[in-house]
Amino acid sequence: MSEDVVKADPPDRRPVDTVPGQAAAEAGNGHGHRNLGIALALISMAQLMVVLDGTIVNIALPHIQNELGFSNANLPWVVNAYALAFGGLLLLGGRIGDIIGRRKVFVFGVVLFGLASFVGGIAQSESVLLASRILQGVAAAAASPNALALITTTFPAGKERNRAMGVYAAMSGAGAAVGLILGGALTEADWRWTFFINTPIGLIVAVLAFRFLGESPRQTGKFDLPGAITGTAGLTSLVYGLTHAATEGWGDTLTLTYILGGLALIAIFLGIEARSRHALMPFRILANRTRGVSFFVMLVVGAAMFSMFYFLGIYVQNIMGYSAIKTGFAFLPFSLGIVVAAQVASSLVARMDPRWISGAGGVLAAGGMLGFSQLEVDSTYWTHLLPFILLLSFGMGLIFVPLTLTAVSGVANEDSGVGSAVLNTVQQIGGAVGLALLGTISTSAIKDRFTELAPGLQKAAQSGSTPEQLKQLEGQFTAVATTHGFTRAFLWSTFLMLGAAVVTIVGLSIKHKDLATDGQSGPVHMG
Repeated sequence: MSEDVVKADPPDRRPVDTVPGQAAAEAGNGHGHRNLGIALALISMAQLMVVLDGTIVNIALPHIQNELGFSNANLPWVVNAYALAFGGLLLLGGRIGDIIGRRKVFVFGVVLFGLASFVGGIAQSESVLLASRILQGVAAAAASPNALALITTTFPAGKERNRAMGVYAAMSGAGAAVGLILGGALTEADWRWTFFINTPIGLIVAVLAFRFLGESPRQTGKFDLPGAITGTAGLTSLVYGLTHAATEGWGDTLTLTYILGGLALIAIFLGIEARSRHALMPFRILANRTRGVSFFVMLVVGAAMFSMFYFLGIYVQNIMGYSAIKTGFAFLPFSLGIVVAAQVASSLVARMDPRWISGAGGVLAAGGMLGFSQLEVDSTYWTHLLPFILLLSFGMGLIFVPLTLTAVSGVANEDSGVGSAVLNTVQQIGGAVGLALLGTISTSAIKDRFTELAPGLQKAAQSGSTPEQLKQLEGQFTAVATTHGFTRAFLWSTFLMLGAAVVTIVGLSIKHKDLATDGQSGPVHMG
């Protein structure tokens, strides 16, 4: 889910007040006021393309699994391959844009995204599809942070830049809802169109970007490639180990090797960041208790969001029998609930300490997850799904607004961009790690439950049931086992959200008055 936007510039960028001059210079080169509408449309289209990919593929998962033969254990990689590459390289993508030019990196990102999407659309095997998802994540990490930065390069400070920021945030916010509906409609035709749609968008944006988007001034500095490589490799190894446990068990040598190897690489990454002058994630960002708590809670929230879309998307189609487009509309209340709750939280944050708002949101979200943990094969949408979708979405909305503000509270101007980008990063990484862990829990529970039911299938065969009857009975047992596995995952998500609520209430000490007078924070959108 998201992905999403961030406030302003990564570390070591030039002060914001130098940008209008650059924008003015670009105006003389054809990037003036008459082209600002086109420029905004290009940036917004690119961001929508990236945000859409966080939800659009979820609807297509059952169809991808059926056609390409993904196992239950491997299917989460369709989501995680993208999230790990995106989250792991997001900070590096913004930094590269600072140094060699944001427009160049932005164009590279959208072109690569379009090409990677085409490869995904024509994929005939698991490996090709997963490779395309990794490339999409790399492309998103290049395009997304530089898309926002290009607003400050292209739009003069003041009314026009503020309007552009508003449109950009709205596009990001609408992305999840649009992705659900569009994903359903495209999957109805063929799941491959959920990938193909990105190719013309990416190529058109890239061609027009050179004419209508101004280039940013280059800055001195170095790329923290060792940090990016060790961090991304460590997270990938950890997630692979967690996923591998679903089929081979927690005591398996390969499982332990990948998990311990991942943790070792993450430790090396932290050591590199602590010593690097050009760190992707400066430790001073995490040193503040308020920000540290905010990042941790958003990591957990990312896990809950990813798992909800993943498991419910499959449950609604495979167990309840909804079509792809009907599934998309079934999730629409979730987006609406977040929007309403965000408005409520925005009005409360000036009068109430953020820990109480987000803490209450965590409790509500846990209640939604607990409701999903009670699902059965014969559950209905209006009675057993919709109430808890609304409860979860309202809780998430209450969490997002205060924690988005506290995550960038007190950050120095030169770190404002990286502080916001870290918030995006922890959501993506939390989602990938959380889905890997919850997917393993779910897969193991499905296997155990089906093993318990298998004797019934044998008895039916011995009693003279026809092959058609046996196939029907096996389908019923599969539905029961799958539902059982998904509900176990939702139960663990309940515990995660309750833990996040406790950490928020106990650990978030900043007062609403202090937050209101903090001049360093700025507009941040959470997807």
